[in-house]
Amino acid sequence: MPSSLQQLRHDLSEREVEIIELVATGLTNQEIASQLVISKRTVDNHVSNIFTKTGAKNRVALLNWAMDNGKICRDGFNCCSLESPEAARHAS
Repeated sequence: MPSSLQQLRHDLSEREVEIIELVATGLTNQEIASQLVISKRTVDNHVSNIFTKTGAKNRVALLNWAMDNGKICRDGFNCCSLESPEAARHAS
């Protein structure tokens, strides 16, 4: 895979990671929109951008990608390798 595509796949914004975390809880796009106080269309756009960046074709593939790449953890899996974006900023 070309390095530019690899880089794109890891350039998720904080909001996109937040959306992935909410998808992982089983929320629909409408429920995510309500929780984040944004429009469903904005969530739809974020999810579409996330699919493009990760190469995922659906939510299940997205969650597999996110776990494999340390973006989310479930039931203790992958949690030890995660650092919150806020903690990372304070450590700098």
